[in-house]
Amino acid sequence: MADFEAASLPDLLPLYYRRVFPFGPYGRWLRYGDVSKNYFQRREFSFTLRDDIYVRYQSFNSPQELEKEIQKMCPYKIDIGAVYSHRPIQHNTVHMGAFQAQEKELVFDIDMTDYDDVRRCCSSAEICPKCWTLMTIAIRIIDRALVEDFGIKHRLWVYSGRRGVHCWVCDDSVRKWSSALRSAAVEYLTVVKGGEETVKKVTLPSNIHPFISESIDVLTLYFEEYALVGQDILGSKDSYEKVLALVPETVRVDLLQEFSKRKQDSLQRWALLKQKLAKNKTPHVASEIMLQYCFPRLDINVSKGINHLLKSPFSVHPKTGRISVPIDLKNLDEFDPFAVPTISRLCHELDTIRSDDGNRKENEGETEGSRKSRDYRKTSLAPYVKVFEQFLEEIENSHRGERLNASDMQLEF
Repeated sequence: MADFEAASLPDLLPLYYRRVFPFGPYGRWLRYGDVSKNYFQRREFSFTLRDDIYVRYQSFNSPQELEKEIQKMCPYKIDIGAVYSHRPIQHNTVHMGAFQAQEKELVFDIDMTDYDDVRRCCSSAEICPKCWTLMTIAIRIIDRALVEDFGIKHRLWVYSGRRGVHCWVCDDSVRKWSSALRSAAVEYLTVVKGGEETVKKVTLPSNIHPFISESIDVLTLYFEEYALVGQDILGSKDSYEKVLALVPETVRVDLLQEFSKRKQDSLQRWALLKQKLAKNKTPHVASEIMLQYCFPRLDINVSKGINHLLKSPFSVHPKTGRISVPIDLKNLDEFDPFAVPTISRLCHELDTIRSDDGNRKENEGETEGSRKSRDYRKTSLAPYVKVFEQFLEEIENSHRGERLNASDMQLEF
C-alpha cells in the first residue's frame, strides 16, 4: 500500500482507537439486547499486541470497559471468540471441564490462497481486481443459500483487510448451534473436495441438488467475464491442459488436437469444449469445470468450532493497514478492496478536521463523548459503518418484533 507503512502502526493505532473505531455500534452488536444474563461479560476477546504478543481469554463487564482496554492496549489485531459458561478472564479459576464455549455466531472464512490452483493472475497473499471476482461469487452463492435454504436473516459480510472475506451469521437460534450442526452446514455448502493431489475436485451425480443448480446459475453470470476473459483459462497450452484433465479421455484427446492446431481464444475454445461434451452426452462436465474453478472454498475448521476465534470487524490489517470493513450486499459487485480506507488515510483525514472540531467544540460547548462518537462519520470509514448500523437495526427490529409477539401471546393467554 502506497499510503501505509507497518512501522507507523504504534503511532496511528492510539488515534484510530480513540477517535475512529465505532465503539457505540460495536457494543450494541455484541450485547444482542442483553439476551441472557451476563451475555456480553462471558464473551471472549483476544488481542494481538506489538511483536506478536497474543493475549487470549479477555472479557469485560461492559462495552465501555472493552473500549477503555482497547484504547490502553492498542492491539494490532482484535479477535472475537465464543460466549462461555463463565467469564473467560476467570478460566483458570473454574473447575476443569466446567469452562465451556456455549454459543457463538456461525462464521465462514473464505481466503483467496485456497484458490491458488485455479487463479492465474496472483498467488499467495496477493489479490487484484481480476481474482477478487472469486470473493464476489463466493458471497453471492453462500449468502443465497443461507437465506433461501437455511432461512437465516442476519448476516454480516466483512472484508478481512487483505485477501479474503468473513461472514458472521447472527440469528439467535444459529448462535446456539452445536459443533455437529455447524459441520453439517459447511458440508452442505462444500462442493470442491480433495487436496493438491486430487485433479478432479468436483463430480456431480446425475440428479443435481437444487443448491448446486442455483449455484451454477450464479456462476453463469460471472464465468465468461471472469474465467474466460480475465483469467484466460483456455488461452495457453499449460492452462488448457489443466482444464482438459477434468474432461473424459475420449473428449480430451479430440480437444487437445483441436486446441493445438487452431489459433483460438478462451471463449471460442470453451464453446467448442461444450459442443464436444454435448455430443458425447456428458452434460455435467462443463458445470463441474465451472464449479472447480469458481465455487467458494470454505475453511471448515473455522466454521465448525464454537470456540474458534475470528478477526473482528473494524480491526486493522497489520500488513496492508486496511480496515476490516462490512460489505454492502446491495452493491456487492461495486465493492473494491483497494478503495477500503487504510489507517493512515483515516488518521490523515482526522488531522484535516481536528482544528475545525476544536473551534466548534469551544463555540457550542460540545462534550468529549459526543464529539468522539461522531468522528468516524467525518472520515471515509463512514459508509462502511452505515452498512454495519443498518445490519444492527435489522437485528434490533427483529428482537422488538419477537418481544411484541411474546407479550401479545401472554395477553391472549
